[in-house]
Order: sequence, then structure tokens, then C-alpha cells
Amino acid sequence: MKLVIGSAVLALALASASSAAAQPPQARIDAALARAKAAGIPAALLDSKIAEGRAKGVPLDRIATAVERRESALEKANSVLRGPREVDAAGLGVAADAVEQGISEAVLAAIADSAPRDRRAVAIAALTELVALGRAPQTALDQVREALKKGPEAIANLPAQAAAAAQGRRGGGPPESRPGADSGRGGTHRAPPAAVPAPGGSTQPARPGGPPTERGRPTTPGNGRGGA
Repeated sequence: MKLVIGSAVLALALASASSAAAQPPQARIDAALARAKAAGIPAALLDSKIAEGRAKGVPLDRIATAVERRESALEKANSVLRGPREVDAAGLGVAADAVEQGISEAVLAAIADSAPRDRRAVAIAALTELVALGRAPQTALDQVREALKKGPEAIANLPAQAAAAAQGRRGGGPPESRPGADSGRGGTHRAPPAAVPAPGGSTQPARPGGPPTERGRPTTPGNGRGGA
């Protein structure tokens, strides 16, 4: 019985998706705008997406897909950030970015509860950037909470610090730690051994009191193998 119900729900979802795709792009955009209005989402948050796509010459069907995806993310974020968690329109857009990044509604609610109202949008943005850098959502949440305790500057600098740390792990560390660096004890570079010539120098030792000889040529012109 459960299998039958599940199959029916899946068929209904596929039929709805097929019906939506069959609609003209402008009708899909209008429907997304109507859903946003019904949910209390500012129309400007979708109008900007439409204007951006048109300015870049994106086909209308792709704009419709982007607007539908954005409206869905805004609706999920709006359902979380209500009441004491409420944010302004810009903060709602930041929260929608978090949803599109794959951050769950539970984690979004947790960071909204942890941050003061005036730093809520900044905290959500920092969380989103950490997840985009590869942090697990729960790990990113813990880091943002810790930064919130230290003040506004710590939370603002957190994404840049995480990015720098990630760059260092990919091999962008200090020169002395990179492969091929020849550092002596204490961090100073060692001079080449005496038997190794300096770059561009001769491979033959210098004669006492005279210039270095060249390879394969006698020191005194005219002397043969048995010369003085």
C-alpha cells in the first residue's frame, strides 16, 4: 500500500514539473512572482534576478528557471527568519544564498538565533562563505558562533582567514616550506660547496696568483703536452 501511495506522489510531482516546464517562460516568471508576493517576499529580490539575466542576454527560459529556483530559496529562508529571527530584505537575500549553498533550515535557524539582530546578516553570509570553502555546515556554524563572541571584526574577517588557510593547505605556504627551498639551519640559505662553481663560473680551479684556466686549453699558449 505504501509503495502504491509513493508511486502516486512521485507521478504527481513529475506531472507538475512537466506542466510547469511546458508553460511559456514569462508565465513561469509571473507565477514565481505571484508565489513570492503571497509569501510576503519583497518583489525586488526577484526583479533584480530578472534584470540581471536580461542585461546579460540570457534566454528567457533560463531566466525563468533561475527565478523559480531563487523564489524557492527565498520562500524557505523566509519561513525560517520570522518573528524574533526576522531580517530586512537584504538579509533575506543573504539567507536565500545560504539555502542555495545547501545549508539546511535547521542550521540557518541556529545561526539566526546565535547572532544579534544587527549582525545576523553578516553571520549568515560568513557561514555561507565557509560552507562554500568546503567546511561542513556544523563546523562552519561552530566557527561563526565562536567569532561572534569576539566581536564584529572577528566575524567580518572569518571568511578571509578561512580562505587564506585553505590556500596554505593547497601549497601556498611560506617559501622556506615549499619543495626545492634550500634553507640552512636557522632559516638562512647555505652557500654552494667549494667544489661547485657559482652560476656562470668556470668548472676549473683557479691557479695561485693567476686567472682561472679554461677547460681543454693550456695555460701558456704554444706549450704542448710535454711543455713546462
